[in-house]
Amino acid sequence: MALHRITALPGDGTGREVMTEAMKLLRTIESNSPMDFQITEIQCGGQHYLETGEEWPEGSFEYCRDESDAILLGAIGWPGATMPNGDLAGGQVILGLRSGLDLYANVRPIKLYKGIQHKIHGGFKQVWSPDLVDMVVVRENTEGLYQTLLSRSSHAAQGIPYPSVPEIEIPGMDGEFAWDPRPISRKGSERVIRFAFDIAERRSGTPSDGTSRVSCIDKSNVTRGCQLFRSIYLEIAENHPDIETDMAYIDAFTMWLVRQPEFYDVVVTSNMFGDIATDLASTLQGGMGMAASANIGDDHMMFEPVHGSSPKYTGKGVVNPIAMLSSVQMMLDWLGRRSGDTDATVAAEIVESAIENQVSEGATLTYDLGGEASTSDVSDAICARVASMLATHYASA
Repeated sequence: MALHRITALPGDGTGREVMTEAMKLLRTIESNSPMDFQITEIQCGGQHYLETGEEWPEGSFEYCRDESDAILLGAIGWPGATMPNGDLAGGQVILGLRSGLDLYANVRPIKLYKGIQHKIHGGFKQVWSPDLVDMVVVRENTEGLYQTLLSRSSHAAQGIPYPSVPEIEIPGMDGEFAWDPRPISRKGSERVIRFAFDIAERRSGTPSDGTSRVSCIDKSNVTRGCQLFRSIYLEIAENHPDIETDMAYIDAFTMWLVRQPEFYDVVVTSNMFGDIATDLASTLQGGMGMAASANIGDDHMMFEPVHGSSPKYTGKGVVNPIAMLSSVQMMLDWLGRRSGDTDATVAAEIVESAIENQVSEGATLTYDLGGEASTSDVSDAICARVASMLATHYASA
């Protein structure tokens, strides 16, 4: 029986609330399977900064790095919580870990379950077909337009002074201006594009016709970084003749994503493009309350819902916990994949089935899906399904 060391970072606002439900799910799995979790919770984020003057306790980064098989994050960000230099309070946590642990692949599945009603024009109706929305977006996670902030946060998390950046002059820019460099490297591009092709090799292809396809999304008609990214994509694609290539500019992609999602299997793109496009894509699956993500590196991994801390809903007990529970599902899948723990793989499959069944029946759902259930009502119902399905599985094993 494998022991999996999980570091839980609740963070801010509703991140704390959905983390409670994640712990409930892990304890349910532990009680109904051979799996064993050693869970360490570390308070962190903007609220913690306002309360204590620190983003997280000293040594937290090192603990996540050295004592964790996986990290589970709630959400980071709180009104008024800003560092003296203007950076996000809590940036050491979410950004420092992404950069400092070299979590270069941000993985965001976009899958629509049966029973989901899309909130459009203030009402609920099914807009997209569940049989035609099933893709994975792989976003480069350590470079691009966010690289400077990522690097500053990583340095701060490890107590390393950040080097001063020389002043520059930009022709045609007079007076006060701000700038953010957008470095895109061969190394960073190669590894995330290879990662995307590896995922495509494991999937069943597009929802429409089963074609295995990796779509490269960029703006290579304008930026040199994207030109490098696309050229590397084409190089790597040559090693995967069984996977169809596809390329599009980010502006056109956002249109086709909404109009023809069934065309997409795996999408690979740079940091900011992926950040924005996946928030849009969450609409296809029912909103941010359904959107889970993984941050994967060669040696470390972190899982989190795509949604933020939602201050206006904090304390009301109404937010959808499914994005967090699906993030736990992704964590279990990756733990099984990397450790060879078949019980983790079984648990991941059962959690996904429990969520899918819960949504398709539509009995207990939160407000964002047209229901009236509380956060804990939904997770309790899903945990009950998980417990029953695990019991059935191990009784027949």
